[in-house]
Order: sequence, then structure tokens, then C-alpha cells
Amino acid sequence: MLVSYSHNFLFVHIAKTGGTSIRAALRRYRWGGWYTIPLWLASQADQLTRPRHKLGLKFPRHAKAIAALEMLPTPVFRELFKFTVVRNPWDLQVSSFYHIRREKPHVLEGVKTFEDFLKFKFDPERPYDYMLDTSAELQHEYLVDLRGNLIVDFIGRYERLQADFDTICQRIGLAPFTLPHLRQAKERRDYRNYYTDELAELVAQHYRRDIELLQYQFDPSQVS
Repeated sequence: MLVSYSHNFLFVHIAKTGGTSIRAALRRYRWGGWYTIPLWLASQADQLTRPRHKLGLKFPRHAKAIAALEMLPTPVFRELFKFTVVRNPWDLQVSSFYHIRREKPHVLEGVKTFEDFLKFKFDPERPYDYMLDTSAELQHEYLVDLRGNLIVDFIGRYERLQADFDTICQRIGLAPFTLPHLRQAKERRDYRNYYTDELAELVAQHYRRDIELLQYQFDPSQVS
């Protein structure tokens, strides 16, 4: 999560959706505004963990929007332009596969193929693993309150990242500029090439609510 009080925005960073590029582009604007002083004072009080979180200083990188709703004063939260980026769930699985294999290969020891990865990841009897369990989280859960109500103002899409980032820039008072391209896997093919009908359905079952709310299809080119 990235918060700017000078430009009045809150970015909810869902993993593997282009968020690293957005953070790199906007990090210079974090903090700022009248809230900077209490944030800075809180940062000096390392032992006072709870107040630091109450001030919104230490939001985790992939914190959900509800964390900001609960930790920030209500008037501050309401005034922030809250946005995120989501990604096609089938494409997201391929990205997660390569990311985990590259960054934490021991997690996938004995997992040789993408099919093995999905079946291992969604196996209810496998032991807990932070990276696997985090990658299995539903995207819409980052965007709603406890009643399931949407609490972000704008949902961008990875599939049109630059165009939606241009819109975001306009909403927060910045001239649009080109996003840096960071952490892109070079070895992967089009996500549709990794799937059998069985695997596509496996993902569809797990991410059904995301697919419904965010209006994704396995193959958008086949939509009539």
C-alpha cells in the first residue's frame, strides 16, 4: 500500500498486477501534506507500534483497503482517492508460477510443470506456505469492507495498465507519464497456452467471485 497526503491518494497493491511499476512511479509523492509531521514523529517512536499503525505509517506492501479504513481517521480515509489494479486470474497464475519458481525455488521443490503447480497450490491438504497462500487470495478481498462493499474509487486493469495509469495520474493531479517496466518475466508465453480445459476450470472454481465481480473471461477474444 502506498499513501500520499500531498496528492491525496491511496494505492492498494495486489501482488503481480503491475503494482511494482506503479509504486516506483509514485513513491516520490508519498507522505507530504499536513499529515507528514505526525507521521514523522510516530516514525521516531519505534517502540510505540500501535500508534504508528494508527497513523498509517507502516502499512504492509500488500495491505488490504480495509486496513486503511480501520487505521486511518475517517475524514482522512474519505478524502483519499483510493485505487488499485487487478489482473485476469488465469494470467495471474502463470505470473505467480514463474515468480515463485524464480524467487523461492525451494517452495516448488518437486513441482515441475505449471499443471503440477496449480494442483499443488489448490490442494487443501498441503502445508501452509506464505507465498502460495498469498498468491491464492482473491483479488476482490483487497477492495471491500467487512460487509463486502467496495471501498476503492477506481479499479485499473493490468491488461490496459498504461491507459488506466494515465487516468489515475489525471485524478491525482499529475501529468500522465510512462510507467517503468519492472519485474517482467521474459521466459513466459501467452497464458492461454499453459491451460487445458481441466486446469482452466480449476482456476475458475477458485476465483469464481473475482471473475464475476471483475468481469474476466478465460479468453476475452472469444467474447461475443
